[in-house]
Amino acid sequence: MPGDSHDYVLEGFAVPGGLDHVHALLERAGAEHPEIDPTDLMLFETAVIEIANNVVEHGRPEGEVRWRLTLRVGENEIEAELVDSGQEFTPRLGADMPAASAESGRGLPMAEAVLDRMELTRVDTANRWHMLRRLSRPRGVE
Repeated sequence: MPGDSHDYVLEGFAVPGGLDHVHALLERAGAEHPEIDPTDLMLFETAVIEIANNVVEHGRPEGEVRWRLTLRVGENEIEAELVDSGQEFTPRLGADMPAASAESGRGLPMAEAVLDRMELTRVDTANRWHMLRRLSRPRGVE
């Protein structure tokens, strides 16, 4: 990311308790960057948590998947890279939001809707999620 950026990193196992650490990392980034519009931060957090929850819920072998989450707060955007050691996963990106009566399937469409870019690639033996949201008010601009 060009310009001044700040990175935050979390590593561990992709287990339900790990989601609390993801929330805490996002909270820390927001507290250290109060200039970020709260709506941008909330929408970004929603997307990151949805993706992280999918890794926890669907990552195999269950309880053995490791992940590394890197958050970068840049001048004009906030982005996350979530790399996990789980089995290869092929999501249905670009899918419509399921019907209100559906019991699942909203996470990825919701994340895509609030991000400016979301990609999943397989690098060697890891899934690499890249998520980016452009800031509505670039850092340092009041």
